[in-house]
Amino acid sequence: MINKYGKIVLLGLAFGMMFPLLGVTRVVNMYPGSMMKIPTSSPVRSPYLFSTGFATEIHRFSDPFNTARGFYFSMDLTNRFTMGFSSVQSADTTALENILTSTFRPPIEFGLHIQYRAYVYNDIAFSIGIHDIVFKDDPANGLNLNPRDFSTFLSIGSEKILGEYALSTYMGFGTGGFSAPDTASVVVDTVTTGPNSGIFAGFLLKTPFLPKWGGLDFVGEFDGSGINVGLRIPLTSDYRLTVGFTHLENLPAFSDEPYGPTHPGLIIGLDMSVPRGPKRVPGIPTPGIERGPFPAPETAMMDSTMLAADFAVAALRDSIRINQLEMRNLMTQVASVQHKAFVLENSVKALSLEKAVAQRNMNRAMRHLSRSLRYFYSGDYREALQEVETSLDLNPNLALAYARRGSIYYKLGDVQRATINWNLALQMDPEYDDVRNILKALHENRLKTTSFRRE
Repeated sequence: MINKYGKIVLLGLAFGMMFPLLGVTRVVNMYPGSMMKIPTSSPVRSPYLFSTGFATEIHRFSDPFNTARGFYFSMDLTNRFTMGFSSVQSADTTALENILTSTFRPPIEFGLHIQYRAYVYNDIAFSIGIHDIVFKDDPANGLNLNPRDFSTFLSIGSEKILGEYALSTYMGFGTGGFSAPDTASVVVDTVTTGPNSGIFAGFLLKTPFLPKWGGLDFVGEFDGSGINVGLRIPLTSDYRLTVGFTHLENLPAFSDEPYGPTHPGLIIGLDMSVPRGPKRVPGIPTPGIERGPFPAPETAMMDSTMLAADFAVAALRDSIRINQLEMRNLMTQVASVQHKAFVLENSVKALSLEKAVAQRNMNRAMRHLSRSLRYFYSGDYREALQEVETSLDLNPNLALAYARRGSIYYKLGDVQRATINWNLALQMDPEYDDVRNILKALHENRLKTTSFRRE
């Protein structure tokens, strides 16, 4: 169920989409999160109490120096609800031929940014929100709010560990500032007419370089209108320097075009993130409450020790979970191997049983063949034939039995059946020379001189 904050965001989305949205020129790093100009969506709450910083986009080095700049503040109010504040002044939008004599002063914008983590599944999070709720300090109209400046969005984020690296990817759909601007339109007060909606995507790669202070980050994104790239360099565990470029695809026209929504810029920014304090432990004084406004040295050391212990305990818990998963996998593999061994054992037993049965049937079949031979020489051909039939019932693959039955049929005067059985015997044993000789003699009409004793 969505709580009251989510309902506020959904109402804001519906309200923002009632208007033909326009793209607002924003300075990088003004939105909550670690990306440059696109919203993020993390499956976990930020480990920082709040983040703040400033950034400058340099759009012209030659005289006059033309920049856009701003500062921001953001924090997670709850496990799902994030809010940010920014103050931005865009660059001078005057044409190049008039910029030397321009008296235009871009208005100062005060922006609110709200987003809600609506759904989390494993390492994937889905967020909705509104950015660029902008109040403009316009000299002509004073402080005013234009709903057409709203930028609504739906964002999906995924965070994965890749060895020593961590990759966060983001993609989504948005309106307003996340739509591609109409580069042919005239820029007025940093607002330009453009399509109503667009898509955005980006990634943040955390590297093991400078691990003492949190690692070096590479950032790349498409914000709906262009490609931005940057590098987040840790100065300490709390401070990061951001350098990069906006609208990398238009970088060759850096000094040749007037400032506009798709003008490239060099980014320089600095941000600070304050980590959440350790949880209060009963019996240990809390700085600023029991011991006055400043913590005693031993208390500060104890707090640091407890924080390190918390991290160590969390790491041990993760290791135990991993070991438990590995143990379950091994138990599953052992059970699978035992099952295979059981199946193979049953197969061996079945083969042994089949072999024993076949051997017993062979012995019985040979005994019946031996009896048939005694009946054959005594002239009792019917009993001899019955014994051969019993032998074939026990083992239908005996060439000798078919040869014997052929001889019995010949003695009974049934030459056709005798020939069929002799051919069957020769088919089962192609090297049965006695049967071959009998068939040859039968073909040459001299079978009467042939003896059947060797069968």
